[in-house]
Amino acid sequence: MARLLEGKPIAEKIKEEVRRQAQSLKNKPILASIQAGENAGAAAYVKSQQKIAFDLGLDYQLHKLGQDTTESVLIEFIKKLNADKSINGIIIQMPLPGQIDYKKISQFILPEKDVEAIHPANIGKIIFGETKMLPCTPAAVMELLKETGVDLYGKEVVVVGHSEIVGKPLALLLLDKFATVTVCHIGTSKAGKLEEHVKKAEILIVAVGKAGLIKGEWVKEGAIVIDVGINRVEGKIVGDVEFEAAEKRASWITPVPGGVGPLTVTMLMRNLVEAAKLQQEP
Repeated sequence: MARLLEGKPIAEKIKEEVRRQAQSLKNKPILASIQAGENAGAAAYVKSQQKIAFDLGLDYQLHKLGQDTTESVLIEFIKKLNADKSINGIIIQMPLPGQIDYKKISQFILPEKDVEAIHPANIGKIIFGETKMLPCTPAAVMELLKETGVDLYGKEVVVVGHSEIVGKPLALLLLDKFATVTVCHIGTSKAGKLEEHVKKAEILIVAVGKAGLIKGEWVKEGAIVIDVGINRVEGKIVGDVEFEAAEKRASWITPVPGGVGPLTVTMLMRNLVEAAKLQQEP
């Protein structure tokens, strides 16, 4: 039976260091959050961010824009925040109204204020190991792996999902630790090879958003399973992995909810403090 790999205790330890570093800065770090339109999920995420920022002694400024906001208006607003030297970090809440292309908009945030660390310049720095600001969910996964005490060197790691904000940057972070990384995606499934790859994984990380995609019987005995997926099924939140069956085979497994989730906002705040440190250096 697997040991539960819970995010909250790890997040609490990291928060102590983030709080200490924030207090050592001359000015309180400020995060500017942009929310365009109304969305229940985004509102809940904002509330979580505000709560943790306050707890850590950070300043959180929420800027609400209308549902009919155009790309050009949002770009000008981002440029205004870029120019404000008191603002250390900028985050755009998802989802955005349909008329706005997030990939296009996000690239207007200055790399040094990109606390989600998804600007092409920041992703590029990951390849060379030149940044402490890491995409929030991949950073959370790496902290969970660290908690298990596993040595990633040479381990067979399978990442299911190749999104720009999770799968791709996570693969880069794992490669930096000399793991042997296989990235699976819809092409793998269509080729009928997903089960084959999953069964080889000593470490399995799934970030797709499809409940029950990974069958518990596919999990290798003793594997570490990190489930990033968040799905609502019959009023319950579940992951992408069949938890009960996988739990019987794995050595460690993240619960959903309670695994990756509690760490992601903490990683965001760690990035904010890191950005503030760089911007406030003489």
